[in-house]
Amino acid sequence: MADLTVNVVSADKQVWSGEAAQVTARTTEGEIGILPGHEPVLAILASGQVRVRQSNGSVVEATAEDGFLSVENDTVTIVSRNAALA
Repeated sequence: MADLTVNVVSADKQVWSGEAAQVTARTTEGEIGILPGHEPVLAILASGQVRVRQSNGSVVEATAEDGFLSVENDTVTIVSRNAALA
């Protein structure tokens, strides 16, 4: 199975970048889960947790406040006004 390329950035720095098997984030429409092969999407982030499950099973968690999530060609970009590793 192919992996996702994930970038989590805040207004002033890159918080986390790497390969992942799954990304889960909270949007204004509810929680969204992204797997490889996901259709392109652009969503507005709500304040909450972003969970990145790596291929080895470990989970990276970050907090994010306001921003957006973009998915295209197995690349997930999360841009937040304020984000930090949890």
